[in-house]
Amino acid sequence: MRYVKGHGLQTRSRIVENASYGLRQSGAEGISVVDLMKLVGLTHGGFYSHFDSREALFIEAFALAMDQTVADWQQLFEALPIEKRFDALVDGYLSARHRDNRARGCVLPALGADIARSSPKVRQNFARKFEEMIDSIALLFTEEPPGEARQIATSTLATMLGSIVLARAAGDKTLSGDILEAGRQALRSQSPLRKSGKPRGKCGR
Repeated sequence: MRYVKGHGLQTRSRIVENASYGLRQSGAEGISVVDLMKLVGLTHGGFYSHFDSREALFIEAFALAMDQTVADWQQLFEALPIEKRFDALVDGYLSARHRDNRARGCVLPALGADIARSSPKVRQNFARKFEEMIDSIALLFTEEPPGEARQIATSTLATMLGSIVLARAAGDKTLSGDILEAGRQALRSQSPLRKSGKPRGKCGR
C-alpha cells in the first residue's frame, strides 16, 4: 500500500497525541505500547518505526501535554483584561471539571510522580517545559520585579498541582470540593488586583 507524502509524520503525531491523553488518564505504567498502538489502529511492531524507545515517546507526549496547557492559558488570557486573568486561571485549574477530566487536563498532577522517578533525560526535558509554564504565569504580575513574579508563579503552580492531586485522591466528593476551595482561597491573595489594592468583585467557584 502506498502512502501520501507526510503520512509517517501524521501517524507519529497521532501516536504522540493519543499517548498524551492515555498517559494523563492512566499514568506512565498504566498504558502499554500494545494498548497505545491499538488506540491508533496500528500493530505493536510499527511502534519502533516511529520511536527509538518508549521513553522517547513519553518525552514527546508529556511535552505536547504541557504545550497544550500553556496554549489554553494563553487563549484564556487573551480573552480577558489582565486584572482578571489570574483569578480565571486559578478558578479554571482548581475546578471540579478539571479534577474529573484527567485525560484532557494538566499533565503535572497526572505524571509528576512518574517523571520524578524517570531518567535524567526525561527530567531535563520536563524542567525545560516547566520553565515555560512558570514564565507564562509570571507575565501576569506586571507590577512585580521579574524575580518576584517568577517566585509567585512557581508557588502558584505548586499550590494548584498539590490541590488537584489531593482533590483527585480524596474518596469523598465533599472533601474533594473543600480541597479545591482551600486551594483557590490560598491563591486569591496572590491576585494582581488584591496585591495592587484595587477593589475586586466576589469570585465564584
